[in-house]
Amino acid sequence: MSEMMVNGYRIEPGAQLNRAHLAQAQLPVADLTGANLAGANLAGANLLGANLSLTNLAGASLPQARLAGAYLPLSDLKRADLRRAYLREANLSLVDLTYANLAEANLVQANLAGAKLVQADFSRALLTAANLREAKLCRALLRRADLRGADLRDSDLTGADLRGANLRGARLAGAILPDGSRYTQA
Repeated sequence: MSEMMVNGYRIEPGAQLNRAHLAQAQLPVADLTGANLAGANLAGANLLGANLSLTNLAGASLPQARLAGAYLPLSDLKRADLRRAYLREANLSLVDLTYANLAEANLVQANLAGAKLVQADFSRALLTAANLREAKLCRALLRRADLRGADLRDSDLTGADLRGANLRGARLAGAILPDGSRYTQA
């Protein structure tokens, strides 16, 4: 997608959009590579298939945003609000979601390999078949999360809260469990 204007903001790679008001914005397949969206309001925005790699979304408000198939590797989403966001098949590899709120988010088949998810809230989130390989989930809230078939190999779940989580079929080889022990297959 070439350069465009939305709500008076220029949408382009490297754009300075910190604290921008883009709630409900229609930005499918937008290229915001390296943009600064720290503290921006993107509640309910349509970012399906958008390129948000290397983007600063720290503290951004994205509840119910549609990010299916979006590309976000190496982005900063610390303290971002992604409650009920639709992130199916999104690429979130190596992102920083420390303290982010992803309660009830749909992350089915999302790629979170190597992501920093320390103290993130995934309560009641759908993480079915998600790739969480080598993810740092220390002290993460995963209460009643659906992790069926998820790849958690070599992930760090130290101190994570997995009460009521569904781990049926999840791959845990080499994972560090909430109690600090390493998972070993029988």
